[in-house]
This record gives sequence, structure tokens and C-alpha cells, in this order.
Amino acid sequence: MALGKVTVNNLNLGQGSFDEVERKALFLGLGDANLDTVVALNSQSNLDDVLGANTSQLKTQVAAAQANGGENWEAWAVPMSAGPDWEDALDMALQSVSPELVSVCTPVTDAAGLQAAQTKAESVRTNQARRVITLMATPGIDPATENWGDYLTVQSAIVNSVSAYRVAAVPLLHGNNLGILAGRLCNRAVSIADSPMRVATGPLLSLGAVPVDINGAPLDMATLSSLDALRLSVPQTYPDYPGTYWGDCNLLDADGGDYQVIEHLRVIDKAARAIRLLAIARVANRQLNSTPISIASNKTYFMRPLREMAKGATIAGTFFPGEIKPPKDGDVEIVWQTNSKVDIYLRATPYNSPKELTANIALDLSSES
Repeated sequence: MALGKVTVNNLNLGQGSFDEVERKALFLGLGDANLDTVVALNSQSNLDDVLGANTSQLKTQVAAAQANGGENWEAWAVPMSAGPDWEDALDMALQSVSPELVSVCTPVTDAAGLQAAQTKAESVRTNQARRVITLMATPGIDPATENWGDYLTVQSAIVNSVSAYRVAAVPLLHGNNLGILAGRLCNRAVSIADSPMRVATGPLLSLGAVPVDINGAPLDMATLSSLDALRLSVPQTYPDYPGTYWGDCNLLDADGGDYQVIEHLRVIDKAARAIRLLAIARVANRQLNSTPISIASNKTYFMRPLREMAKGATIAGTFFPGEIKPPKDGDVEIVWQTNSKVDIYLRATPYNSPKELTANIALDLSSES
């Protein structure tokens, strides 16, 4: 005869939230205090206390990021001594923090430096399964020796031959441009799917003085347009419209690539981080098998990050879209290659965003009856 037994198991279905990596930046640059350590920062941090009272390469950019990051801004910084390079500092920081953006404050002066940043970002992705986008400073103009034509030539030589879809080059025209951009990208008032060009986000805050060249000519929109055409990321102004804003955050992707602007890569990276965790939970799990009912169920399972990213809101009749369009049938496909290997394909569709608007006005001279 058998004895009665009751067993109750807690099942973990993987329905919890995902840790947010997005909107968090790591700043690397020469510092004045807490050298070669990871310093946590937020919108209330006293930078004189944590980064030193003196002006430093790092503190200049962090202060600009803090000013533009808005409420609940969070970041980390590694004030570097003269010894280690930024890649070593990044390796050290990644042992304890996980940023979305890596902002390198030491200006890079050649194409090899930008290509090395791409190599490092890909190494982090393949070896640690982390996805980072690197914002690299390039030098500002030297008003003692360069005119704007000379400066364009120098900047062109830095970026012209580079193919690096995880790297953005930011010239320090006003001295603190890198921090301005990093703060704007981390501002929680807007979505990661929004371009830093978005005028409704508001003007740039704490931007440095307008630079001039050796002839005393100030920076103008013609020069900024030329820098943007070189794929550098720069601010801009609009005639008879107050304030200074930003252009696109251009990534150094090859012509025709999908990731020529940062907002496209950010949404894909966000989805990929979540999908990776869901996939790990399915390793050797027979809930995912080749039967039609399992494939249908797991399409819904892997579509979850896309559904969450697509959530929008309507307030007072105005629709605020999610980060991507709602997924539809066919946006997730599961293909079994062998009895133990499966390929999963997902498609995320961003909303269109107008960056060039043309208004046409016609004169109506018809007589009224």
C-alpha cells in the first residue's frame, strides 16, 4: 500500500522585470580626485567633492552631462591618472557597473583611435554579452593656429576612413560637447528612441563659449553642417529661434548601414538585452520544442520585450508613441536547425521621425461669392 504525498513546487516562469541599462553612462578621462576608481554620480552629486575642486578633463564633461541629464540622472566616472589608457579603465569599471554609453573624454586624434573604440565595444559584446555605445571626443579648434577650413581638414582625417557602428565622434567645439550630448541622451524626459535632435526636449544647457578661429571668425552653421556631413555629432541653431540644440548623434556606420544614427542602435540593443535573458531561461527547457503549439507559445514568449517597448500613451487626445511600433504576426520566427539547435529571428520597427520639414504655402486669390 502507498502512503499519501503532496509536493508543492514554486515555478519560475521568467515574468519579472529586466534591469535597466539604458540611460546610464560611464565617463572616462583624466581626473583630479579618486583616481583610477569607479565613482557613482547622480543629479544631486557635488562634483567638487567626488571629482575634485580643480578643473579637469573629466569633470568638465560630467558637469555638462549632469546639467543636461535632467531629474534622476545617473552615471559613473573613472577619474584616470596619467598611467592607464581608457580601455584598461573600462575593463576595471565593467567589473562592477553596466553602462549603456561609454564617454571617453580624452580627445582621439586619428582614425586608429576610433577603430580601436569599435574593436573594444565588439570585444565587450562578444566576451561579456554587454552592448555599449562609445562616444569619443575629438579635439576642438586651436584658435592660435587653425582657421575653420584647417579644422575641417583635420576632423575629416580622423573620421573619413572609419567604419564603426558602435562609435560616435564628438568634437569639443565648445569644450564640453561630449558631456552635453551624453546628458541629453540620458535624460528621462524622452525615450531612447528619440534623436538628440528633438527640439521639444529643450535647448542645450551650460554649453561652453562659441569658439573662434585664428582669424577671429566664430563657429557658424556652415561649418557645423560640414562637420555633420563628415559624420561628426555637433550642435546646431535655427535662425530667429532662440536656443542652441543638437543635430543627430551620428554613428560611424558604413554608407547604407542600418545604424547611422544612435536611436536605431539603442532600441535594438535594448531588445537584445532582454531577449538574451529570455533565451538563457530556455536552455535545455523542453517547453521550447519543435511542435506547432510550442513554437506558437514561444513566439509570444520572445515577443514580450517588443510588446513592452511598444507601449505608448494617449494624454488629452495626444498620442505619445512607444519606442517601437507594436509587433505583429511574422515579427518573431523560430526555426529548428537540428534537434538541439534553434534559431530565433525578431524584427523591431521604429516610428518615422521628421528631421527635415518643408512647408508649402499657396496664395488664394479666388473671389468669395
